[in-house]
Amino acid sequence: MMNKICIIGVGLIGGSFAAGLKQANQVNTIIGFGRNESSLIKAQNLGVIDGYSLDIAQALIDVDMVLIATPVNSFESVLNLIKPHVTEQMIISDVGSTKGSVVNIAKQVFGTMPENFIPAHPIAGKEQSGVEAADATLFNNKRIIITPEEDANTASVVTVSDLWESVGAKVEIMATNKHDDLLAMTSHLPHMLAFSLMDYLVSNNPQACHYAAGGFKDFSRIASSDAVMWRDICINNPDQIVKHIEGYQARLENLSNLIKNNQSEALEQLFSEAKTARDDWLKDQEKI
Repeated sequence: MMNKICIIGVGLIGGSFAAGLKQANQVNTIIGFGRNESSLIKAQNLGVIDGYSLDIAQALIDVDMVLIATPVNSFESVLNLIKPHVTEQMIISDVGSTKGSVVNIAKQVFGTMPENFIPAHPIAGKEQSGVEAADATLFNNKRIIITPEEDANTASVVTVSDLWESVGAKVEIMATNKHDDLLAMTSHLPHMLAFSLMDYLVSNNPQACHYAAGGFKDFSRIASSDAVMWRDICINNPDQIVKHIEGYQARLENLSNLIKNNQSEALEQLFSEAKTARDDWLKDQEKI
């Protein structure tokens, strides 16, 4: 059991991690840190954290691990804030959706990547944000990708892995660049499509949404996600996101040409193969 953890940014992800650890009895004390005291008070009242501080020096006293659960664009200021108080034994981790940018920022702030800085990304979430949406079961059977650098402290990697497993997550170790490419395709691109769909409809015919049904609701659901977080993801993983947007545009162009040219057999084959691929993926998900 870990003695004390500080969570910087007690929102949906940070709060759910804290709630999961408390439910699993994996830590004695969880301290929250942030700039919004009312949010921290709410987190404490909800039982997500045991206490909080608006003073980073106080928040990090005797801390075994600090988890950064703020938007990636805030990482430079957060790391500069904690830098004077980081001890040799203290583990640093994060939940950012892009990992290359996190590593680069850490190297800029510390001069080199600290061996106890273990980047991580839980593949889980909700459209809702804030500590009110925190859920101790959010990570159950969800993947958590950990992207340690080659010279990372092995014991720290194990500790971070064990903590995530204790809240129900399935841990996978992955190279940073592979993570950023895969997530651009499977997470970032779908969000770009959902945001773009809503933008397209509102720009062309705001009344169209009144005639939408279940398919539209399913496809557009993630357009309700936090705008600031997704702005930061785009800014911090631009090359991979643009690469996959352009790749998807090429597939749409191919689809458009098939429709224009009345290629019924090719259309049916494309749709059938897509259906099979998704059905197979759903079956795999049920096994997890």
